[in-house]
Amino acid sequence: MSNSHRTASGGRIDRTRSVTFTFNGKSYQGCAGDTLASALLANGVHLVARSFKYHRPRGILSAGSEEPSALIQLERGGHTEPNLRATQIELYEGLSAASQNAWPNVNFDVGAVNGLLSKIFVAGFYYKTFMHPQSLWMKLYEPLIRHAAGLGKAPKEPDPDRYDKMHVHCDVLVVGAGPAGLTAALAAARTGARVILADEQNELGGSLLTSGETVDGLPAASWIAKIEAELAACPEIRVLRRTTAAGYYDHNHLTLTERRTDHLPRGAAPHLSRQRLWNVRAKRVVLATGGHERPLVFADNDRPGIMLAGAVRTYVNRYGVTPGKRAVLLTNNDSAYAAALDMQAAGIAIAAIVDVRTAVNGPLAAKARAAGITVLENRAVVATEGGKRLTSVDVMPLAADGGGVVGMARTSIACDLLAMSGGWNPAVHLYSQSTGKLRYDEAAACFVPHKATQALHCAGTCNGRFALPDCLAEGVAAGTEAAREAGFTADAPLPVPRAEADAEEPLRPLWVVPSTQLVGRGSGKHFVDFQNDVTAADVLLASREGYQSVEHLKRYTTMGMGTDQGKTSNVNALAILAQSLSAPIPQVGTTTFRPPYTPVVFGALAGRDVGELADPARVTPMHRWHVENGAVFEDVGQWKRPWYFPRAGESMHDAVNRECRAVRNGVGVLDASTLGKIDIQGPDAAILLNRMYTNAWSKLDVGRCRYGVMCKEEGMVIDDGVTTRLGPNHFLMTTTTSNAAKVLDWLEEYLQTEWPDLRVHLTSVTEHWSTASIAGPKARDVVAALAPDLDLSADAFPFMAMKEAVVAGVPARIFRISFTGELSYEINVPAYHGLRLWTEIMKAGAPHGVTPYGTETMHVLRAEKGYIIVGQETDGTVTPQDLGMDWIVSKQKADFVGKRSFTRQDTSRADRKQLVGLLTQDPTMVLPEGAQITAQAGGTVPIPMLGYVTSSYWSETMGRSIALALIAGGSRMIGQTVHAPLADKNVACAVVKPVFYDPEGVRLHG
Repeated sequence: MSNSHRTASGGRIDRTRSVTFTFNGKSYQGCAGDTLASALLANGVHLVARSFKYHRPRGILSAGSEEPSALIQLERGGHTEPNLRATQIELYEGLSAASQNAWPNVNFDVGAVNGLLSKIFVAGFYYKTFMHPQSLWMKLYEPLIRHAAGLGKAPKEPDPDRYDKMHVHCDVLVVGAGPAGLTAALAAARTGARVILADEQNELGGSLLTSGETVDGLPAASWIAKIEAELAACPEIRVLRRTTAAGYYDHNHLTLTERRTDHLPRGAAPHLSRQRLWNVRAKRVVLATGGHERPLVFADNDRPGIMLAGAVRTYVNRYGVTPGKRAVLLTNNDSAYAAALDMQAAGIAIAAIVDVRTAVNGPLAAKARAAGITVLENRAVVATEGGKRLTSVDVMPLAADGGGVVGMARTSIACDLLAMSGGWNPAVHLYSQSTGKLRYDEAAACFVPHKATQALHCAGTCNGRFALPDCLAEGVAAGTEAAREAGFTADAPLPVPRAEADAEEPLRPLWVVPSTQLVGRGSGKHFVDFQNDVTAADVLLASREGYQSVEHLKRYTTMGMGTDQGKTSNVNALAILAQSLSAPIPQVGTTTFRPPYTPVVFGALAGRDVGELADPARVTPMHRWHVENGAVFEDVGQWKRPWYFPRAGESMHDAVNRECRAVRNGVGVLDASTLGKIDIQGPDAAILLNRMYTNAWSKLDVGRCRYGVMCKEEGMVIDDGVTTRLGPNHFLMTTTTSNAAKVLDWLEEYLQTEWPDLRVHLTSVTEHWSTASIAGPKARDVVAALAPDLDLSADAFPFMAMKEAVVAGVPARIFRISFTGELSYEINVPAYHGLRLWTEIMKAGAPHGVTPYGTETMHVLRAEKGYIIVGQETDGTVTPQDLGMDWIVSKQKADFVGKRSFTRQDTSRADRKQLVGLLTQDPTMVLPEGAQITAQAGGTVPIPMLGYVTSSYWSETMGRSIALALIAGGSRMIGQTVHAPLADKNVACAVVKPVFYDPEGVRLHG
């Protein structure tokens, strides 16, 4: 079948360019300018999908982004993408699409058996079923639920496309290029303001592309072309087609997703990114986002062939497609009459217009009657027939109040198309995202913008103005005012375009169309949310079960939680809930619209930040030397740090033991450039340190260093490091490598939110300095060769002091601090001198056997001294006291972050996990890190755990294994024996103090 439902002429498609595509493996022909939906309808394909829960046959409901049913799996391999709306997929040569959520195929879906169980699969069924027996949960229930979850299939191959991002500022951003958006953009652009106009469609014009109305005496298409030409003549406007405004955030920051090549065959434009994410900061925003037609909720309103009346009009007028041969229209408002007239003109036989209103006498109804169309007043469709395609509808008279039907006789009308219209909802999604407040318009039975909280204007249908003349006038006014507020005025204001519109009679809200059976009692289902199979009965059940908050209703029923974000379902669901509560609709309220407006692919969000750019490797200036000298690297955060330096034939164990011996007996050098460094300056710098660290800082002398521990409010350690006073108001803080950004953020948060009065400036200088740490008994000899003019004696340059000097011809800062327990000097030079410093150290240290060592050796050396590593000896639940560091917690300071938490009963209890050392009875046994510690060697499972091993190494210095552990009440267990039950053995361990080597600290004082 090829284009059996295509009109002989008309539409905005290019009939001279045939496009071949496949759907569910079958080849079809469309035209350039078609969407996948219009091309399928033109070929007589109506069954395109299966519903999520009941796997009911579903067709195409709408013609735009509100489509809830026709969700498609597009393309294959790395290009495949699930859950795309057939109504928004532009047809291109070779397009391959398939139905989803159906097995083995959309025509015969085994999952349809769920429909027979619909009495069980009601709202919230997942909370009420699969409870017993518990033994079946892991074996049966969970695997079944996971298998059934989801709709389409995510790609398993890497995404072959590229994406990019743009950051722009403008004076006026206009979202939507319908009649209101076009006039708003032109009015603003004529003032000289920088304007961005964005619309999700491939053509400008919005509803005018469908309606065929006349503006300024011109046909809609000609008027659109005229406005486009005028916009092109304005120098400060950017027009973005195929661009959806996905999110509206604080301070007029909006994200726009531009689909640059999605309308082309995959791989046809390799020089272009597939999509571009625009981050726009606008002085003023004009929302001209239009509206969405509401479905009517009646029995079995989801069969293929049941569509929105406005969508049918779009397919007829814009795409030259007749979705059916014989149609019935069901409506509560006048807009369906305009659709009926256009459908009839396209060759669709109109069996009847079924209007739920008691009397219809407006101009549009008169035109329909004059065209010979039967109008059935005060009637309703109470049932539909058909399996995979609508075949007929049943119509009955309504009671005077619309609460039921009267009589028993039904009129059956044969048809293959039912076009319904329940009124229109302004597309207020972006407005709501901006935190604007809505009000309920009783006359239009919809929510409209009320009080804006950001610098924006709403215009046209988005603002509740549905007539074309009103849309044009509001667009001009909104664009002119937005530009004026941004500081621009035109020499001559834009005249309001002239247009006419037929007067419309009031609609009749009928939130659930009655039938002969009560909702939920008969065989028919009244669908509210087509995507998630939520029915009116589900809404009423949720209300009866106490889910009367609209947000609770949403989550309990899953109403509005699909990819369509409730565009066609929300207002109907709210109204049904309100009726069940006998409350006004505004009192029930609305759900929260959240970004994105329509789904955004992860690739667009990531942009070019993928692969190596997603997590870029950071290297120190000495990295080249490390590579050339055989270093094995480990990743610490984003940094590549030398792990160890193996020589020929050495294992990691051999290399680490050799490096440890070198530091303890001679001299070693470590690249410590990755340590976080924060430059802190200002008159209140010492006050900030006093408040952030647990110990005192006000009296620290210039040129002296101090070790500090930083806690969060609950008293738990988050970082430690050495901070040096470089001047009266100048400090340099060092942090752990992986916590540098976190600590800077923590300090900035307090400065900006808690203590904005403090005069302090923070600057990250981690990458400004290269650092080499020279450690060991021969360290002083090496440094003396590098800085011959510097007095390095212990008296002149004591432990925890800093001096500035020239080292190897380079100005440097030298710190007498130690993380190894040995005599150590940390030399900081500007980063671009880092490699020079390192090579000079190796030359100067050669007579003393200088040995480069890596992070694994550093860990062993610090563990021998009982020094902690934040993130290894701490896990967010450890206080300084737990680490045996109560000496660093000031008793004199009035306050610091975390102080009050130390007085909490839980924080001060004696049985908290505390840091201790462990010595295995078998000195060759190295415990695995993370091993659990128990009091007894065995016992009945589960065995109570005392704690766990945090660090464990073979110590070449001690000639045995050593370990650090956090054990409940550990400080009181010194001298006792505990056990580490491993998979194949039990290891007995003696609890000792956590300092294994040089406990008096003689060596580091040198």
